[in-house]
This record gives sequence, structure tokens and C-alpha cells, in this order.
Amino acid sequence: MVDSPLQIGGPGKFSVREDLPPSQNYGDRKAMAEQIAGAATTAQPSAKPAPAAAMQGAAAQEPVVPLYAPTQRPNEPITAGIPLGAGPGPEALGGRPVEGKLSDTLAALLPYDTTGEISVLYQMALSRGQ
Repeated sequence: MVDSPLQIGGPGKFSVREDLPPSQNYGDRKAMAEQIAGAATTAQPSAKPAPAAAMQGAAAQEPVVPLYAPTQRPNEPITAGIPLGAGPGPEALGGRPVEGKLSDTLAALLPYDTTGEISVLYQMALSRGQ
């Protein structure tokens, strides 16, 4: 068995911080806190102006509408963007089409199913031909 220099801490008053260097000298904690506070932890972002092309793309986007605001598109069907009902389907959103069947995806998840829920969903997808 290999001896570890780190102590394993127990619960409550027996816990031991393993991420800090051990020290028994008075004032070491304050000195270490000052050293940590003065250290640069992350690089600060530069204050460079955004390129003109990026600004044009940002101006072309529609403004964010609050959740409970009246609709900004009263003539657009509520089903726009989904694969059923009136209006354009998912192709209008510009995403890539989903390839493969739902049952194939669920089959790949079966080895990780600890509750049996994915197995039930898999059987349902198979029965529906998905």
C-alpha cells in the first residue's frame, strides 16, 4: 500500500482542507488570502471595438420582445417553425434536418438506462414506427 501525504478528512470538526497548504504559523492564513487576492485569475477582455461587419449583422436582427408583450407577428400561425400545422416548417429556422429515427437514438441510450424509463420510451417509439 502506498502512503499518501494527504490526510483524508472526515465530517464536521474532523474535516481537513486538502486544497490548501498545511500551516501552523500565526498570520499565514492572512498572508495567503492577500496573495490569492492579488493574483490575476483570468485574462481581462480587451476593449477593442467590434468590426463593422459584426455590427451590421447585429443591426439586422429583430429586437428582443418581452415574454408577455403582445405579438409582433399577428398574421403568422402559431405552428410556424414546427413540422405540423399551418405556416413554414423547421426548414424556415435554418437548422439542419434531424437524421435517423427516434428509436435508434433511444436504443443508443438503453445501456445507460437505470430506471427503465428509456426502455419504455424505446418500446413506444418502435410500436409507432419512429
